[in-house]
Amino acid sequence: MNIVAFDTSTEYCSLALWLDGRLISRDVLAGQRHSELLLPMLQTMLNEAGVTLNRIDGIAFGAGPGSFTGLRIACSVAQGLAFSQDIPVVGISTLEALAQRVDTPKVLAVLDARMGELYFAAYEKAATGWSAVHEPLLCRPETAPAVSGGGWTGCGSGFDLYQPGLSEHYNGNLQQIISGCYPHAREMVQMAVIQFDNGEGKAAEEALPVYIRNKVALKESERGR
Repeated sequence: MNIVAFDTSTEYCSLALWLDGRLISRDVLAGQRHSELLLPMLQTMLNEAGVTLNRIDGIAFGAGPGSFTGLRIACSVAQGLAFSQDIPVVGISTLEALAQRVDTPKVLAVLDARMGELYFAAYEKAATGWSAVHEPLLCRPETAPAVSGGGWTGCGSGFDLYQPGLSEHYNGNLQQIISGCYPHAREMVQMAVIQFDNGEGKAAEEALPVYIRNKVALKESERGR
């Protein structure tokens, strides 16, 4: 099975290629240049691997939550490529990809959602993958859901930005915090292999971002609160 995956949900642009168990990945700090960089990076990666798009069996993309613009870019590229070659698609949770990246038994995956808020999920590792203790949601650092017991690993840009408050909030729960961790296509393609094996690939038109937040920006009257 040959699968390509990419993620543009954060300031990083990452790609991965799974070729029957062989894994190739790339990433770059893209800032706001995801739409400019993604397709050329993908073509370069395919060329280096000696693979053409018509040999790809599945496409995975970071479905969110994350940057509104970034999620739309990844989804539209996935749809365009999938339509062109009739390739099935899966969307991968960015927060679950964070859990996969740190790969510890219990993970608090937290991304900065801007406007003083977080995208939050809590996962425990199970034999068949990740089990959500708290499904992805939007919250403020001080209202993040409680978890039971210790041994939790905190990760993601939310912890990078709000580490003192979250450390206090989860005092007694956290075993460690891993800084500088962001969703990556490398873990997404590994997760996608399982989904495609289980027959969970979807038609291109069914590939949709997961926004969680419906509001992109604060009104003038709301700023400063």
